[in-house]
Amino acid sequence: MAGSQSLYSLAMSVAFHKMNGLGNDFVVVDTRARKIQIGAAAARRIGDRHRGVGFDQLLVIEPAKGAGDYFLRIWNPDGSESGACGNGTRCVADMLLNESSKASVALATLGGVLQCTRGTDGRVTVDMGEPKLDWQDIPLAERMDTRTLDIKVGPIDAPVLFGPSAVNMGNPHCIFFVENAEAHDLAKIGPMLEYHPLFPERANISLAQVKSKSEIRLRVWERGAGQTLACGSAACAATVAAARRRLTERAARVVLDGGALDIHWRDDNHVLMTGPVELNFSGELPDRYFADGGS
Repeated sequence: MAGSQSLYSLAMSVAFHKMNGLGNDFVVVDTRARKIQIGAAAARRIGDRHRGVGFDQLLVIEPAKGAGDYFLRIWNPDGSESGACGNGTRCVADMLLNESSKASVALATLGGVLQCTRGTDGRVTVDMGEPKLDWQDIPLAERMDTRTLDIKVGPIDAPVLFGPSAVNMGNPHCIFFVENAEAHDLAKIGPMLEYHPLFPERANISLAQVKSKSEIRLRVWERGAGQTLACGSAACAATVAAARRRLTERAARVVLDGGALDIHWRDDNHVLMTGPVELNFSGELPDRYFADGGS
């Protein structure tokens, strides 16, 4: 892939790459060569799937701000920022590793610094760091055991969903363990639970079906984005939650709507996520997307 200096060849436009990890799709904008003000309004414009490009997340590569080789800013299509995006981090890491021919790259995010490497099979592995498991770190609105939250969906005496786990992997996740992940209407449940009063910063909502000690079927509703084909941080959170409840081992294959990720919650408490990356196409965004500074 061409270096960053070639990304801005057209006047009055900003280059972008459309990439995906298991169908979880992203618009990647590199601001190392040209400083561009990108804010909530610009993210909403670009994220509009009818009038813009459309994405699950907008990934903005910025010069390093201290730790890490670069800073990665992550926007949701509703204009909110996210602290982590596992699949998106893999996509950006793949692009930067191709550009530099280095063995690894460190990307600083609002959720921490993520170390990324490429394996001999061509897939990219991201060290997503240590999961946050204390109630105040999720965060929750009140003290609670994060292995089993006091949340129920449906009739009080016969709830359809109940007792989810909570894990923060750079952003808050709520994971319901179910017998059949396909049997629930995630498009209806997701937005309702994303804004549950227990989650002051909202939450990603997942339905996890444990198929074996080493495999989880997962469906995800992402806060600020809606139902997506895949979510790397959710796959990490589900594996951690399942291991904490002794439903699986600490390494598992997580099968999402868009494909599978390999997750390993190592003994040093770091969570590694490995999966494929695709470049769909590259293009140019007119400057009108950023005309007001993107506020």
